[in-house]
Amino acid sequence: MDRIPIQGLSVSGYRIPTDAPEADGTLSWEATTLVLVRVEAGGRQGLGWSYAHRCTGELIRDKLASLVEGLDALDIPRAHGAMVRAIRNQGRPGISAMAIAAVDIALWDLKGKLLELPLCRLLGQVRDSVPLYGSGGFTSYGVQQLQDQLSGWVADGIIRVKMKVGQHPQDDVPRVAAAREAISDAELFVDANGAYSRKQALAFAGAFAQYGVSWFEEPVSSDDLEGLRLLRDRGPAGMAISAGEYGYDLYYFRRLLEGGCVDVLQADATRCAGISGFLQAGNLCRAYGVPFSAHCAPYLHLHAGLSLESLAHLEYFHDHVRIETRLFDGADPPRDGHLHPDLSRPGLGLELRERDAAPYAL
Repeated sequence: MDRIPIQGLSVSGYRIPTDAPEADGTLSWEATTLVLVRVEAGGRQGLGWSYAHRCTGELIRDKLASLVEGLDALDIPRAHGAMVRAIRNQGRPGISAMAIAAVDIALWDLKGKLLELPLCRLLGQVRDSVPLYGSGGFTSYGVQQLQDQLSGWVADGIIRVKMKVGQHPQDDVPRVAAAREAISDAELFVDANGAYSRKQALAFAGAFAQYGVSWFEEPVSSDDLEGLRLLRDRGPAGMAISAGEYGYDLYYFRRLLEGGCVDVLQADATRCAGISGFLQAGNLCRAYGVPFSAHCAPYLHLHAGLSLESLAHLEYFHDHVRIETRLFDGADPPRDGHLHPDLSRPGLGLELRERDAAPYAL
């Protein structure tokens, strides 16, 4: 195939209010911002995005757009490497990695469209669908709202559900007990978002184990690798310790795995420099024999997840499900607790519904 130069890159932003006030162990919010990139080449347009502050769009426009314009749209590693080198003085973690992510994802979508292949076929498919876990259960929810959300997912065939803990520690065990009552024998995950101290997290792990909690996410800060290792070594049998959503590069993921800090590694393509970084993290997990899980943005992660042998499941996060199903064609509902690709649609299989997105534009 002849060279296909990238002809243009544009950025837009959308701020979508939540359907109710939301909070986790360390943060509260009432809206989510989506920074969207469009990349054009060969008469086709690729879409990519990150859930990030609007300043991410400025960085893309000012620093990254000119780097990728003119490059061959099929040579994604070249574009990815150029972007990583260019943000050296801005710092790799955080906004810089999220800016690269939005562009990288758009490039993968574009490549699939140029080759008229769904991305999972382009990458190589190892499964037909990916299992989900329902994720929400915010600390701002009352007990009834918590129970209704979690039991609703179970009724829809999603047999793993996750709730937030840590903002009001005195309420955590009663809320976990209420969640268990609502979901019967379904798997129950908890996520503290780094709210607990080491000894506090260890005590709560023992208390949560009485209610069959099988996943404890970020019991301590994800920067506290020794604390994660402590929880993994001394926590209850059958309770997986997970972290990694704030990993922005392969070196952080390697430190988590080399240190024996997690039973399950998480990564988020909208943070770890795109699908390119997400695939690297998933393959690193395979080398270490550790299961891999995709953080949030389920429809964005679907095709990459279908190509990874190490992937255990995708996070069906309440906020992002609302946004992706509301704003994108091709975000089809789960069947039997799994997301399935539409193999008739190339790339990510998603197209922005411009009219639906317009009211939220920044």
